[in-house]
Amino acid sequence: MKIPEQLKYTKDHEWLKVDGEFAYVGVTDYAQNELGDVVFVEVETEGETLDKGEAFGTIEAVKTVSDLFMPIGGKVEEFNSELEDNPELINHDPYGKGWIIKLKISNPDEVDELLDDAQYKEIIES
Repeated sequence: MKIPEQLKYTKDHEWLKVDGEFAYVGVTDYAQNELGDVVFVEVETEGETLDKGEAFGTIEAVKTVSDLFMPIGGKVEEFNSELEDNPELINHDPYGKGWIIKLKISNPDEVDELLDDAQYKEIIES
């Protein structure tokens, strides 16, 4: 199971990659493995500013439907439109082509509150 060290993580199994004033968000390798085959991703919050912890969309897999939560506050700038036709990108490349949203960061200090790779690894192994 991959847990890239340059990313930040949440207890809800989302990852965050900071790129200047923006950040990319997706679900972790652990999460996609637990969900099973992803068949649909819905994000209807594009253009909205949401707080940390608010739901920004849903992910549907063969086994279940789960809410997706904002790891930090920000404006949802973009939904990865490739997921409309290829939601399985989340299963095949969760940290690359399987990113879900790009957001404009509201409060950079919130990034420091997220888990690093070692802390996240402890959570999934306990």
